[in-house]
Amino acid sequence: MAPRKQTNSYQFPHPMDNPSVIGHDDVINDFMYAWENRDVRPIHPVWMLVGPRGIGKATLAYNIAKKVYGNIGDFFIVDINQNIDKEGRPKPDGKLISVHTIRAMTEKMQMSSMSGKWRVVLIDSIDELSESASNALLKLLEEPPAKTLFLLIVHQLANVLPTIRSRARVEKMRPLEMNQLRTLCNRFMPDTDISDDILRLANGSFGQIANLKKSGGDIIYDELMQCLKNPRTTSADIMGIAKKIAPNPPVYEMILAAIASFGLAELYPTATRAISDINKVNLEPEIGLFKIITDIKKCL
Repeated sequence: MAPRKQTNSYQFPHPMDNPSVIGHDDVINDFMYAWENRDVRPIHPVWMLVGPRGIGKATLAYNIAKKVYGNIGDFFIVDINQNIDKEGRPKPDGKLISVHTIRAMTEKMQMSSMSGKWRVVLIDSIDELSESASNALLKLLEEPPAKTLFLLIVHQLANVLPTIRSRARVEKMRPLEMNQLRTLCNRFMPDTDISDDILRLANGSFGQIANLKKSGGDIIYDELMQCLKNPRTTSADIMGIAKKIAPNPPVYEMILAAIASFGLAELYPTATRAISDINKVNLEPEIGLFKIITDIKKCL
């Protein structure tokens, strides 16, 4: 199996070790119905779990996998931590999962094909596959091996080759509800103060809450709101907030949350495009953020 990794300073369990899934009952029920009736109607071999980061897709995938595979040798995990180079050496610094990783997984599957038990291939995530790795996966999915279940985790469906998508059963997973986020916070961060504002800012992603706490984004958000509400705020104050937000692109969307909290729907499309441009264009992000925050301030 894959080596465990801790995703943040709160040391939450790796999805492989987390037995409980919060939410997503519809997806769980769909899969269990298909699995329990596989002798009557063959189960689809490729399940694609689609949704925003941090909502529990990997936890759900690992829980499904444990219901299916026969033994340890029948479970194949592909993620960035298993990445290897052409020589088969670990490549932990890679940003994309290589074609060599997919080919190595395929070879291991071929060696286990005589067990007669169900096997699971879990890929976390399709978004991190290189182009050649995606093509290698496509060849495997064109004629899926017998009694093999593929669980493909996807953060952005647009990142998936249409030919791969067409061979999968796509399960779209919704962001978590406020009460579900609160349940997870109480379970994994019982001694941490999580305000309702932070729950709303997370947009249904428990992973986003963890990122906010780790980066201090929750504190910056409070400062942003105070800056916007204060009638004496100066351009220097706004630039100070912009500089605090700038180093952490994952929390840029706190600005969109601020827009929503003030009911400034007319600014939302413009701000969304501006944030996207900041992420794409190589420029000083604090300048772009300063402009967006200034535009919000002018509307208050």
